[in-house]
Amino acid sequence: MGTEELKLRVRSKIYVYTIIIGLAISGLTAFPLETEMSYLVKYGTILPSSLQIWIGAIYQALKITNLHYPFLSYGTDWLAFAHIMLAVLFIGPLKDPVKNKWVIEFGIICCISIIPLALIAGNIRHIPVFWQMIDCSFGIIGIIPLILCRINIKKIEILEEHYGLCR
Repeated sequence: MGTEELKLRVRSKIYVYTIIIGLAISGLTAFPLETEMSYLVKYGTILPSSLQIWIGAIYQALKITNLHYPFLSYGTDWLAFAHIMLAVLFIGPLKDPVKNKWVIEFGIICCISIIPLALIAGNIRHIPVFWQMIDCSFGIIGIIPLILCRINIKKIEILEEHYGLCR
């Protein structure tokens, strides 16, 4: 393996670790939603008033729902689990990015799919537009390291192909 290929592999790992960490954090923060919202209500006074009102409404809804219907939070537990399992999925490209490039492509498809989901479901569920844009930003931000990783994988494939022909 040449130095150029090694550099590409290291950069690809950094991009993949970014995705893994983001997914894991997203998953882990989906478990304690009521506690997180309580914290934001208490300490989020520096936020714009419209956001404070929205966070307050979310907190009240979670608090009342968890008091009377705690089983509904089981849905967000599964959401958290899915994020963590998706993070595990990206271990494959860490080990062999070329062999597991399909995982990177899957991630790109997921990032693109966030936008219509957030806009359609957000509208149906009466989610404020500014919050829908925040949700869309996860796809827009997430796709950047994935595309950069995919570009590196293509370059690694070319180097491996060239190296194989030179033997």
